[in-house]
Amino acid sequence: MAITMENFALKWTDPDGKAHASACAYSAKSAERRKKELEAARCTNVQIIPVEPGEVLTAEQPG
Repeated sequence: MAITMENFALKWTDPDGKAHASACAYSAKSAERRKKELEAARCTNVQIIPVEPGEVLTAEQPG
């Protein structure tokens, strides 16, 4: 039986208005935890985005 791994990246805007994107992929649980950390740090527009293995987002890419 094959196990399907789902990967997620995050995009957000920091409190100074600068856009960011994660440089690594997260599991669903880890992505949710990181989203909470970013929101606690007053970041806005925090998005969890499904990505393919090896895919890296940039802050400029649409979410």
